[in-house]
Amino acid sequence: MYPEHPTNHRPATAVEVHQPVPLAPAVAVPAPLIPVQPGSVPTVASVVLPDGRVVTGYAINPVQPEPLAAKPAVSRTAVNIALGGIGFAAVCGGLLVLTTFIAALTALITQLITLAAVIFGGWIAVQIFGASGPKQGTTVHIRKAVIKRNHFHH
Repeated sequence: MYPEHPTNHRPATAVEVHQPVPLAPAVAVPAPLIPVQPGSVPTVASVVLPDGRVVTGYAINPVQPEPLAAKPAVSRTAVNIALGGIGFAAVCGGLLVLTTFIAALTALITQLITLAAVIFGGWIAVQIFGASGPKQGTTVHIRKAVIKRNHFHH
């Protein structure tokens, strides 16, 4: 795309090309067959085919799988998960009720404190700005006094 600079021109060199060589496939060695003796000698059975030929051979009893342990209709894991979900829902409902109860109790206490402040403040206001009739109490008249030689003269 860009022209080469004339001072950096290098002479062409020979390039070796290597072709990949496939590896020989690995030959699988079959496992040796080990004959197993049956526990008892099987009985010989003969079968007559529809065209009249008779085939004789050993009768092979199909292998019966071992009976499975009786499984419950619902797995214990599913039951545990379901019970955990029910418990979680009950706890969430209980927490919601508890939160609501705490909020209601806080509102009640706040209203009681406000009511006490209003009543006490009203009582103080009545005492200060109450009836302006004759006031009860001790009246002290102060006169100009002269003190001479530790005697009080008025």
